[in-house]
This record gives sequence, structure tokens and C-alpha cells, in this order.
Amino acid sequence: MKSAFSITLSGISKFYPGVVALDNVDLGISGGEIVGLIGENGAGKSTLMKVLGGSIAPDRGTIEIDGERLQSLTPAEATARGIAFVHQELNSFTNLDVTANILLGREIVRGPFRSLDRKAMRDAVRPILQMLDAPFGPDDLVSELSLAEQQLLEIARALSIDARLVIMDEPSSSLTLSETNRLLDVVRGLKSRNVAVLFISHRLNEIEAIADRVVVLRDGKNAGELTGDEIRRDRMISLMIGRDLNQFYEKRAHNRQEPILELKDVATRAYPNARANLTVYKGEILGLAGLVGAGRTELARAAFGIDPVVHGEILLDGKPLAPMSVGNAIRRGMCLVPEDRKGEGLHLDFSVTDNIALPSLSKLSRHGAVVHSQELALAEKSRDRLGIKTASVNNAAAELSGGNQQKIVIAKWLAMEPKLLIVDEPTRGIDVGAKSEVYHVLQALADQGVGILMISSDMEEVIGVSNRVAVMCEGKIAGILPSDELTEHRILSLAVA
Repeated sequence: MKSAFSITLSGISKFYPGVVALDNVDLGISGGEIVGLIGENGAGKSTLMKVLGGSIAPDRGTIEIDGERLQSLTPAEATARGIAFVHQELNSFTNLDVTANILLGREIVRGPFRSLDRKAMRDAVRPILQMLDAPFGPDDLVSELSLAEQQLLEIARALSIDARLVIMDEPSSSLTLSETNRLLDVVRGLKSRNVAVLFISHRLNEIEAIADRVVVLRDGKNAGELTGDEIRRDRMISLMIGRDLNQFYEKRAHNRQEPILELKDVATRAYPNARANLTVYKGEILGLAGLVGAGRTELARAAFGIDPVVHGEILLDGKPLAPMSVGNAIRRGMCLVPEDRKGEGLHLDFSVTDNIALPSLSKLSRHGAVVHSQELALAEKSRDRLGIKTASVNNAAAELSGGNQQKIVIAKWLAMEPKLLIVDEPTRGIDVGAKSEVYHVLQALADQGVGILMISSDMEEVIGVSNRVAVMCEGKIAGILPSDELTEHRILSLAVA
């Protein structure tokens, strides 16, 4: 049993030019307690975590650990006091193996030349991987791990320092349902060993399942606290956004129009022997559901021309999409919002304006030169249209919250006036308020006659937003459900068929 642990943050404030990131925030947590920390993107959660981790110092307030009062921490001091992080963003070195990543900076050495004791390091890592039921071993290269497995690796690294407080920032964002359930079991195991866990997640069902107490931030301030039976989705949403979200999902009846996208016996490299048949109609939101690995993203990438179509035919607006290429897909009116917005959808170092204007440069140019005033006008129009929260459209995309980054990716394609929009996990990693805004945008596009193919692993989202749902299983469409037959049971039954 670990010794008693407690940490209290009192009156924490942090100011940046023109921005109050934290305003007199209080937070306390003790050993053996699981505290959920929630709030919209930009509410101050990340800044508060940086204060806890020692990467920034607060301008006001104190940090008290086991009765010792401090003005701030350094990263080394935070680690020495048993504060460990599981970050949402992957920080692995893909050219190293699992053991080297977990024990990076804390390698076990032997002999006068202090050579690495690989056996001892593997022996130290193996029990942690077993505790997580990780599907990889100490010697596996990180480059060969999936995103979900790399997320488990991040958790293993945090657990390896014998932590007294584990801060988990969206730890399940890349995990399957079974992996998420395993993660929650790990969190409960930490609690039983008297470890404190600060669990940050936009998935409110996870907070309901795991938290003893919930602390809510809004606009850099404490918005409220919930305990026990008070921890309910409606209460959490109300505190997060300052109002009741009466109509969270927007879904209107769809009168079937002409097909905009038709996939006929399409096979991808992931499932070369399977055949997928699918039709998206103008003005509808067709949800594409299925288990992780069912081939949904691969099908979208093939339709958009990123990956080859092994077999079959793709029709866009009634005509074959040939030759198959991203450029041709865009010219014909198809756009794709990718699953990995930071890796594939944005240039983080570019400004909001540059990101939004990038696909439209030919329209914004005169005599081969980009007209900057037109770029700015497009960015400002997009900011107003989608409610992108930024002090200036000249700010770098990296400075914006996850929800606003997602809006930038959507905005750059809306500027192309698409006929068909494919969105892959459109609300992954963004808060509940931003989710509602994204749903509103998608429904508005559908109202204008745009066909939307929405890939999502969020069952509530699929049911709440889609007019119909196609379910994939091992590269083929196992079934298509109309709106009045959309239930979690029906979708899962097809997903495992």
C-alpha cells in the first residue's frame, strides 16, 4: 500500500497577453480517488495540467503536496513527487522498441562502462505490459504498433515511474471499446493501490463509469463539482456549457434525392477479397459504423483516391470517377475530412488563413499571384460561418483548441463548395459544445443538398446524427439500417456478423 498522498491547487491563475487562461482555480485530489476533470476545449484544462506537470508556473496561487506548500513545480520535481502523465498526443520514439520507450531516461545499466542491461529492462517492463494486457511485448518496435497500441504504451510509460498521481488526458481517444474497458479496469486497479487518478475525457460515459468526483472548468474558472449520483451526463453538460443542451443532435427527415456517391463491388488493399456496395444520396447524412479494423477508413481513402481501388467502380454524381486520384476527386466535388486532423488535415505551423485558403489558391489568385485580401476575406467568412474561436485568423492553427482545429479542416473544404463530404471521426477528441456545433454544420450542409458520409465509432453520434447507417464488417457492407431501425443492438449485430 502506498503512503497517503494529497495535492491541492489553490487560487491558480495564469495570464497571457489578452487571455486569462486560468482564473482563481481550485483543485484537490487524494490517494485512492478518481477525479474527472471536464470542460470545453479552451476551458483551461490543458493549462492546469501544465501547472501540475511543472512546464509552466502559475502567476498566482499555490500548490500543496502532502502538506508542503509550493509556488510552482519543475518537470523534474513533479516526476520526483510521483506525478505522471498519459498525454492524448503520442510522444513515442517509433525507431526504438517498447522497452526503450518505457524506460527512456531511466535505463538500467551495469558494469564499469554502464552498458544497458537489456534483460533487466525487459524484466522491469514485462509486468506493466501484462497488467495492461497489452498485445505487444518488450522487444516490439513502436513503428509496428497501431495507434491504439501506442496509446497503451503511453499508459505503460506513466505507470513505470511508480506514480502517486496519474493524470490521464483523453487516454481512450484511440482505443477500441474493449481496450477502453480494459483501461478503466486499470484505473480502478490504480485506485485500489491508493494511487490518485485525474481522468480527463470528452467521453462523458467514461467519466460516469469511473469518477468518484467531477470537477468542471468553464472559461478558465471553476464551474462546479459533482459527486456520487450527481455525476450524470445532463448535469455535466449543463455545467460545461452554462446552459441545458436541449437539442444536442440535429437530425431532420431526408427526402431521398439522386445518388451523389455510388460504390459498386469496391475492394481495398485492406480487404482485397471483400466487396463493398454503398450509395450516398444528395442531402443525406449516411453514417458508416463498424468495429475498429472493419475497413471504414480504408474505404474512404480509396474513394478519395489516396489508396488504390483493388476492384470495383466508384461513381460520383452518376459518372465514373476516373482516373482515381485525389486531385480528380476534388475537382469533381468530393472532399475528405481525415481522422487524423493534425497529421493529415492541418499544417499546424500555418495560420488559420493559410490552412483554410490552401485548397482554394487557384480561385484566390490573379495572374499567378495569391491575392492576400481575398485569402483574409475567405478566412473571416469561414470563422463567422463555423464559429471558429481565435483572436485572429493570422494565428497559427497549433494555438487553437482541438474543436476549433477541426472546424478549420471542415472550413477549408466548405470553401470548395463540395457535392460530397466524407468526414472520418469528425468529433474525436473535441468537447461536447464543439460537437454540437459540428453536428449543426453537417446538418446545414445536408439541408443544402450536400451528401455526407460520416464515419464514426461513437454509437450515440451515429444514431443521433445519421439519416441511415451502413455497417461494415471485414471490408464489406453487412447491412444498411433506416432511421427508424437505428439501435445500438442492431448496429452491433451487423458489425460482428
